[in-house]
Amino acid sequence: MTVSKVPDGQRNQIDMPHWRTHAGKMAEEDNLEYYITFPNPNFDYKNQNGDDFVFLIDEEKVPVVILFGWAGAEDKYLSVYSKIYEEKGLITLRYISPVKYLFWKQNRMAKIGEKLVKLLNDLNFGNHPIIIHCFSNGGAFQYQFFSQALKLSSKPMQIKGVIFDSAPGKRRVLSLFRAIRAIRGGNKLLDIPLCFLMTMFFTTMWLLEIIQNYFTKKRIFQMNPLENLKNEENKWPQHFIYSKGDILIPYQDVEYFASYRKSMGVDVTLKCYDDTPHVRHYPYNRASYTHSVCNFMNKCLNMYS
Repeated sequence: MTVSKVPDGQRNQIDMPHWRTHAGKMAEEDNLEYYITFPNPNFDYKNQNGDDFVFLIDEEKVPVVILFGWAGAEDKYLSVYSKIYEEKGLITLRYISPVKYLFWKQNRMAKIGEKLVKLLNDLNFGNHPIIIHCFSNGGAFQYQFFSQALKLSSKPMQIKGVIFDSAPGKRRVLSLFRAIRAIRGGNKLLDIPLCFLMTMFFTTMWLLEIIQNYFTKKRIFQMNPLENLKNEENKWPQHFIYSKGDILIPYQDVEYFASYRKSMGVDVTLKCYDDTPHVRHYPYNRASYTHSVCNFMNKCLNMYS
């Protein structure tokens, strides 16, 4: 693997070193491009301007936050969220699943999950407390395969909790159409026919997956994290951030999923906004969003410490 430093212009406000790591000469299907940020060695954990949330448990085990981006996300937008944690002196790892894997080559998602687990082991993060923050159905779908890979790993990970931002939601044709428009930009009127054709294509693929799962013993993983994760064996705490104004993931879906998980004994907390757009709750509510995720992390890190 090769490691290259991200240009200085992309450093965050507290001047933490950023590293971009990618697979060198591997085939395209096996590429794993991610961003990882380590805190400044001189970061003062004990003096953070009177902040109520100080997350250092052990200087040798700085908490790690893994962020799984939404379908079609760009790292420059996902990095806005990782700075919430980086400003607390935490390690962050950002990964965005390729759109073609989410919608078309879903069999690749399992390999990505395995590679992410291997990466954490290679970085010796096995004993660090880990929080996962996933966005929309795309991030939740990647979390599903990451969670499955954890079960197959010979080295246990200290997963403390999961944050779902604008997820998960049921599969709907209208939501799919809106998602495709959002990924392609969503503003060009002439783009509507193409988005409609793509929606019909993927809807047909959904139906074929359902038929194949019904008539064959071979399990086909559908991009349907709400159903896939309902009965997940892991019981670590889960926090849901969502909005009644989200037109891609209805708030009823999130509340249904959260209620279901709670009935299975999972510690569930909710943060609902009235009118913020999909995966944009933070830009509209920076203070309350930051307090929400930090409060959840504080609870998770102290629950088993």
